[in-house]
Amino acid sequence: MQTMQNWQRWLQRQLPPWLRLARQIDRWNFRLGQAMGWLVVAMLAIGSWNVIGRYLGRAIGQNLTSNTSIELQWYLFSGVFLLGAAYTMQRNGHVRVDVFYKNWSPRTQAIANLVGTVLFLMPFSALVLMASWQWTANAWMVQELSPDPGGLPRYPIKGLILISFVVLMIQGVSEIIKNLAIIAGLGADPSSQSIAHSIAPHQPSQPSASQASENPSENSSEGDR
Repeated sequence: MQTMQNWQRWLQRQLPPWLRLARQIDRWNFRLGQAMGWLVVAMLAIGSWNVIGRYLGRAIGQNLTSNTSIELQWYLFSGVFLLGAAYTMQRNGHVRVDVFYKNWSPRTQAIANLVGTVLFLMPFSALVLMASWQWTANAWMVQELSPDPGGLPRYPIKGLILISFVVLMIQGVSEIIKNLAIIAGLGADPSSQSIAHSIAPHQPSQPSASQASENPSENSSEGDR
């Protein structure tokens, strides 16, 4: 027990600068996730035109769609899926089988998250990077193109595979830091306020109920005034 307490105190001393790094990673991936939201809008617009143009073109006897627009639609989908993975993990949006997890304490959940990130997410991401590196490099060396007439270059979208898993591993570092902070007793949300709030213009914070209860004399004097 004493050893655990000493370890927690040591973590509490070491983690503050790392939590600042976690906040920076979260803030960057939050903005990246917002950008992916605009790609969703573009993807829906192009997908809608592909459907409308197909039937409208058939009615007027003109080809209003092309392989370019069809491939652009699934390129955008691939970009949203790949580059939005880190944002989704940050917002705890990935599918989770939480039959037991939801009933655990925040500290037990943090331990489970930490084990999953270290033993599964990081090794899997590294394995994908190693497996796809040569394949992607070859596509860039030959400037690989779509085999379909009017198709788009294939090598940029293959490069997104490497980028997305690097970004996912960086977010994994942030998750490791935050879960260690929870285990060390630094709070259920050690990365400060929500990332959206930290990016928004600063607003004066209101004293919490616990802070108010710690200073009853000040509260009563303010009420008298």
